[in-house]
Amino acid sequence: MYRIAAIALLALILFATGCQKDEASSVHSPDAVQVPDTQKMYYISPQGNDSNKGTIQSPWKTLQHAADHATPGSTVYLREGVYHQKVKITRSGNSSGNPTLFSSYPQEKAIIDGEGLSVRGIEGLIEVEHASYITIQNLEIRNFTTSLRGQVPTGIYVHGAGEHIQILGNTVHSISNDTKPSGPDLQGRDAHGIAIYGTEHPQALRDIIIKDNELYNLVLGSSESLAVNGNVDTFAILDNTIHDTDNIGIDLIGYEGTSEDDTYDQARNGIVRGNEVYNISSNLNPSYGTNLPNDSNSAGGIYVDGGKNHIIDHNRVYRSDIGIEIASEHSGRSTSNITLQDNLIFHNRLTGIAMGGYDEGRGSTEDSTIMYNTLVQNDSLGTGNGQLFMQARTKNNTFKRNILVSGSSNVLIYNEYTSNSENVFDHNVYYSPSPEDALWVWKDMEYSGFTSYMEGSGNDEHSLVVNPQFVNEANEDFTLQAGSFSEGYGYLAPR
Repeated sequence: MYRIAAIALLALILFATGCQKDEASSVHSPDAVQVPDTQKMYYISPQGNDSNKGTIQSPWKTLQHAADHATPGSTVYLREGVYHQKVKITRSGNSSGNPTLFSSYPQEKAIIDGEGLSVRGIEGLIEVEHASYITIQNLEIRNFTTSLRGQVPTGIYVHGAGEHIQILGNTVHSISNDTKPSGPDLQGRDAHGIAIYGTEHPQALRDIIIKDNELYNLVLGSSESLAVNGNVDTFAILDNTIHDTDNIGIDLIGYEGTSEDDTYDQARNGIVRGNEVYNISSNLNPSYGTNLPNDSNSAGGIYVDGGKNHIIDHNRVYRSDIGIEIASEHSGRSTSNITLQDNLIFHNRLTGIAMGGYDEGRGSTEDSTIMYNTLVQNDSLGTGNGQLFMQARTKNNTFKRNILVSGSSNVLIYNEYTSNSENVFDHNVYYSPSPEDALWVWKDMEYSGFTSYMEGSGNDEHSLVVNPQFVNEANEDFTLQAGSFSEGYGYLAPR
């Protein structure tokens, strides 16, 4: 079922972006959405008037008027300028091939600016509610802020149930919740750049594409830059750039009560591919301690919390607290069937990859595959969490053909929990600049040197300790040199 869903989603991605399928894992950047000559077009302008006809010579003024009156399946072009407006889109387009499109006019930049606008609950400057066949493209969305507890400003917010929603080529920044938290209570201080919330059941939000967007300068409290939460089934997050935010970059979430029926309350069947995520840190986030910096180091570049059946590949994640985390915060609930492959993860503060519940009272990570990833000098704080940080309740996971290069702590794998079981490690390449000081911690036993680790843990029978020989590590080019031993061993380090 999972393989069929993934193939169907890839077909959807290729259709939506006009790509040709060169190989199973290749997805190219889309051109601008092509608008058929016969499609109805409407225009809005900061100098327009909603009593106008909505033509290019006589444009409307407000996005809400356009959302309420444009013919389903039409194009709404925003002429250049700043729009101090919010819009809620509740009318669907016609079909996946004939969506309603909201876009900047070609070669112009339309800015949706929330400065001075109130925030009511969780609310988007652009909001799609219970609608299908909608595309939002090439807009700048900014300055939606609050200092009120319990309000959640969001750049683009899609919720309810629906299908075929595309968010393409937008810039989202300066969205913030600056509420001062009281004590250890994180509740009430939240914001999102882009949020996809499947709140209904059994109907899901499905066939969602989020591609080529840039998100930055977000003050998020205890929330996330880009969140997929609840009953969301079949989606793709492709080629986005997310940076300089004070909490998680990309989060695929389950079991938070977003959908009232627990059976459906889990983001699933997603592809996260080709994203660049960097400078993600909670250390200046007062939700995690009012002494700033607070040394919380808890923000993951990419995080799966209770999701299932996701492919996360060809991403570049660096200079964040945690590179990629696949875990579950909810007792008795698992993150499962995650394929994590061909990612480049380097110079993150706490660790490169973290998995499992962060204490024995949390959930688990199960039946996941971690292969062909390159992890270089994470654990840059030198606290000993290593390149792979295995937490509680990891079961039946496979960790093979990865390249791990230690940082100053010399720790490659850190696993202090004995509740881990049936995890398979083999055919990996390990390297430490000080080979004699290389450390592995397995089920709370510390091993100095690879032979003692292999014999004591029973792991990595066919793995190697060898310099992978990157082309130019100082300039963050982690391509393998031609003829390197790692390349001959079957590895192709991600660029």
